[in-house]
Amino acid sequence: MRPRTSTRDPEELGRRLTAWLGTRLPGAKATGITVPASNGMSSETLLFDIEHPRPPLRSCALRLAADPSAYTVFPEYDMARQYRTLRLVAERTDVPVPRVLWLEEDPEPLGAPFFVMARVAGRVPPDVMPYTYEGSWLHAASEAEREHLEAATIGLLARLHDQVPAGEADFLSMPGEGDALHRHVSAQRAYYAWVIDGLPRSPLIEAAFDRLARMWPGEPGAPVLTWGDARIGNVVYDGFDPVAVLDWEMAALAPREVDLGWTVYLHRFFHDLTVGSGQRGLPELLRRDRVEARYARLTGHTPRDMDFYILYAALRHAIVMLRVAYRQVHFGEAAVPADPDTLILHHDSLRAMVQGVYGS
Repeated sequence: MRPRTSTRDPEELGRRLTAWLGTRLPGAKATGITVPASNGMSSETLLFDIEHPRPPLRSCALRLAADPSAYTVFPEYDMARQYRTLRLVAERTDVPVPRVLWLEEDPEPLGAPFFVMARVAGRVPPDVMPYTYEGSWLHAASEAEREHLEAATIGLLARLHDQVPAGEADFLSMPGEGDALHRHVSAQRAYYAWVIDGLPRSPLIEAAFDRLARMWPGEPGAPVLTWGDARIGNVVYDGFDPVAVLDWEMAALAPREVDLGWTVYLHRFFHDLTVGSGQRGLPELLRRDRVEARYARLTGHTPRDMDFYILYAALRHAIVMLRVAYRQVHFGEAAVPADPDTLILHHDSLRAMVQGVYGS
């Protein structure tokens, strides 16, 4: 059973959205309001159309901060920050992002802040069932088509990292002391402390933090605007070409390799799940050596310390998985086991990384 993703009533949201829309576009009506089945467990998404004499029917998506009463995945949801990030990327790069239309910071209209953007048509590699499983459109594609998708996606990261002036993304700096990487990891430590407050600790996550400290890069490099949730499941594709990059709530100033490590590891996460179910998966897609080589050719920057960054990605993902599991416990959908590490879906691969025996 999938954990519940919302405690909100979609029909009530729809009524309130229609009322709010009239304040921004008099005479407009929100129609076809739906909550996608793939709605995540973080910020929530509503899809709707606008009926108005001018402009004609417009398809939109609304990103709504998570309901504070719903045992949220993250401690805070800064919708203005996401809105500003999308505008910056649109203005300073040729990375395709949805056009943002309105930002509403007042929680009164829908119960939480939100922003509205134009909806982009296309298809997204699914998380459920994962795109690595037989039957997904990406699994059914040819090797040449998947290679095209991979090359185009790594190109997104290269252009994002190279084209946004770091000074204009300073609002994405993490709080704290030290360089961007120290601040990023410190923020993850704070997030982990929030997740386990009053709940069992994870010895595996803490061992991973210890190993990271021993592997710390000698020279992390200058920070860039990183997407944060850099994976193909957050890209809309037209055929095999990216047409929209989604989900910027984890964007931050950080070394380039933070995005690269996340891209490589999150694919390995889904691939490992697939292999564990007895299927072949997609072992050639987003292979670490190919990702590094493509990125180096595009940017002139050879990725460094990738063992560190891939472990860091697995660690960050583990903290999110632990929070999701404790959320299930909160809603009575699961119980805390004797070993809390088993709540982390990829605990075996994370343990192998901590022990230094996980394959490249």
